[in-house]
Amino acid sequence: MFGLSFFFKKTIPKIHKSNLQFKKSRKSWFNFAAMLKRFFIPFLLVAAAALPAVAQGELLATVRINTPQLQQTDRKVFDELEISLKDFINNTKWTKDQFDTDERIKCNFILTISSENENGFFGGELAVQSVRPAYGSGYETPMLSHLDKDISFYYVQSMPIEFLPDATDNQNIAALFAFYAYIILGLDYDSYSLYGGEPYFLVAQQIVTNIENSSTNANSGWRPKDGGKNRNRWWIVENMLNPRIKPYRAAQYQYHRNGLDVFYTNPEQGRNVVLSALEEIDKANTAYFNAMIVQMFTNSKRDEIVEMWKAAPKSQRDRVIQIMTKIDPTFSQRYREIN
Repeated sequence: MFGLSFFFKKTIPKIHKSNLQFKKSRKSWFNFAAMLKRFFIPFLLVAAAALPAVAQGELLATVRINTPQLQQTDRKVFDELEISLKDFINNTKWTKDQFDTDERIKCNFILTISSENENGFFGGELAVQSVRPAYGSGYETPMLSHLDKDISFYYVQSMPIEFLPDATDNQNIAALFAFYAYIILGLDYDSYSLYGGEPYFLVAQQIVTNIENSSTNANSGWRPKDGGKNRNRWWIVENMLNPRIKPYRAAQYQYHRNGLDVFYTNPEQGRNVVLSALEEIDKANTAYFNAMIVQMFTNSKRDEIVEMWKAAPKSQRDRVIQIMTKIDPTFSQRYREIN
């Protein structure tokens, strides 16, 4: 097995989210670009043709719908829904920031439908993944790798996908994808600036609250008792905005911005910062035992952490194994591979 530095050496010609040394947050970088435009307009006008095109939305998503067990509904219905959801995710403007084409956040949505009825109601599960580039390399670190097993929705052919953040009667399929879009954005922004994802977690919370109080949307997964074990969309935003999780979110910034983003040029410094971040995540997991968001972190980062620490000093390897087997005990054997 190769260490994480092996992956970092697979460089790409243009670094995603370029000039991160100036960009401690997305917003500060856009402000810096705006200043350049004010003072160098003549140059920018000449060079405008060479600038990257502005994307319609912030997300660069793939959407796939699997129907391994369905027999009643024509596959064309799902092909149409797949296209509609992809357009919805990629063409919606989710933030006030401008993203260049190569700055869009890469993400995947895989909807597996396992139940149907003749009235257009479906059930299944949704896998959601997103990545973030590590500065100075071609490596992309997983930010989210989550399986939502409590998916239900209504859809008929030619039905438009429509969503309004403040509405209480949104289509459930649109609300589901919008919810995870804001979670993806929140995680990404948190990794570039301290608590930078707060506005997007708050919108995700508003989606949950609206459906929780809705008289027309009784779909499962939006209320605290749905599914049991404190593992649903309600608990994702509860965790993200809970004061006990603040140190966890601060650790996410340290892990990515001051750890992974320097790892390629200075592996020792990067590991030291990441280890400090893991210590804080361990403390947050103790303060809020069995928090869903910590489990989501380990699901995303498990393989990365194992590879990162294989070339570290033994004392650090031992400490990482101790931390990770404590917060992710089901996969303790995987972490022992570090040694």
